[in-house]
Amino acid sequence: MTVTVTATEAGPGVQDGAAAPRPRPRVLAGRSPRDLLGRAAVYLLLAVAVVTVAFPVYYAIAGAFMSPSELSSYPPALVPHSVTGRNFAGAVDTVPLARQYANSAIVATVITLAQLFTSVLAAYAFVFLPLKARAVVFGVFLATLMVPWEAIIIPNYLTLSGWGLGNTYFGLVLPFLASGFGTFMLRQAFRQLPGELRDAARIDGAGHWRFLWRIVVPLNKPALAALSIYVFLSAWNQYFWPLIITRTANMQTLQIGLTSLRDSEMSDPGLILAGVVLSLLPTLALVVFGQRFIVRGLTAGAVR
Repeated sequence: MTVTVTATEAGPGVQDGAAAPRPRPRVLAGRSPRDLLGRAAVYLLLAVAVVTVAFPVYYAIAGAFMSPSELSSYPPALVPHSVTGRNFAGAVDTVPLARQYANSAIVATVITLAQLFTSVLAAYAFVFLPLKARAVVFGVFLATLMVPWEAIIIPNYLTLSGWGLGNTYFGLVLPFLASGFGTFMLRQAFRQLPGELRDAARIDGAGHWRFLWRIVVPLNKPALAALSIYVFLSAWNQYFWPLIITRTANMQTLQIGLTSLRDSEMSDPGLILAGVVLSLLPTLALVVFGQRFIVRGLTAGAVR
């Protein structure tokens, strides 16, 4: 008796007459209800966190365009029914807000540029120059980060006032021209550069100054951008030092002007919110457009 065997389709490596491989159970593409419930709970918590953080910013922007009746209504209005710009005009008329806005921009820009310059030079020295007792000197730099600002604000005030720099731009920026944090951050970033770059630059006849500005600085743009954003935001939001070092409204910064709006005899919530919105514009722009530089710059040097 003749037996006929019909071969079925088999994958590569399976010969005729061999036993076909047992089919593997398919993994369902969908997720289990437990996984879906867990993911939904995570998204819900994230949504609550976003609303909690973003709502004050939204209400400040919306309230800046509301009329006084809408701001004082109950329940509070969340959307301006009649958009008006009177709050911004009133804020500028009540205090010299335009001048204070310019003061904040000048002070923050000068402090940022100065800290970038001094931090770049100090970090380069700690990484590429053969300094004696380098670790000790760098430890002194780090120790300055542990000194609270409140402990040195009175000596700084007495010194600058004695020099006649009170109520001047020099008095506003002089204590912040250098920073131990910026030096530490850029030192960690510069250490990631291979030593062969310095050797190649030395062979080509490049000195320290040329090597710094032609090679080191361009290769560390993310770290420099992150430091710039951090320093600018810190200088922009300063309150206590400009409050004690300035005496006239024309030399005060925007943060002091917002306090003047709150303490004025004709205190109006709409004017205060308009001033807050004006102060938020640079910070929001920097955070939105510079977020990737902040992340890349702060993580530079974390892994060696």
